[in-house]
Amino acid sequence: MGLLFGVASSVAQQPLYIVNGVERSSVEGINPDVIERIEELPADEETIARYGQRASNGVVLIALKYDQEARFPQCEGSLANYLAGVIAWDETDSTARVVLRYRIDAEGRLSVVQELEVSDRRFLRRVLKALESSPRWEPARKLGEAVESEGILRLQLPAGRAMPPKIELVIR
Repeated sequence: MGLLFGVASSVAQQPLYIVNGVERSSVEGINPDVIERIEELPADEETIARYGQRASNGVVLIALKYDQEARFPQCEGSLANYLAGVIAWDETDSTARVVLRYRIDAEGRLSVVQELEVSDRRFLRRVLKALESSPRWEPARKLGEAVESEGILRLQLPAGRAMPPKIELVIR
């Protein structure tokens, strides 16, 4: 990264990014879990001849697992927002959190792949029951075909309340 009048000038030294065949100025916002393959091309004569002067700092080719992410049409926001609306978890209940890895198959069915964090088993049972009865998704698409995709669900209720600190027992 060079300095231009005391200001970092990293923009001029960025490579050309091509994501699923489309040129992009940035790769910010791409979920690393959806990247299938990354290939870096050097800024040599062959690369510049193929991509033009835009490739003078090299080219990064990124292939994503899909072109269009899966969508949950029942909720304008996220899956977590939908679940927060259908799960009965009163303000008087203790704060609970679940973090789950889920899969959406090519038919739009959701299945839980892995429990990453569970603070309350009762809350987990309610989340799983709500997921079982939730509407189907619009599956992810790659080259126009429906494909399987994965995501992470982070849900904490009641919303906005901090988790209580973990109690550690130290025996001396």
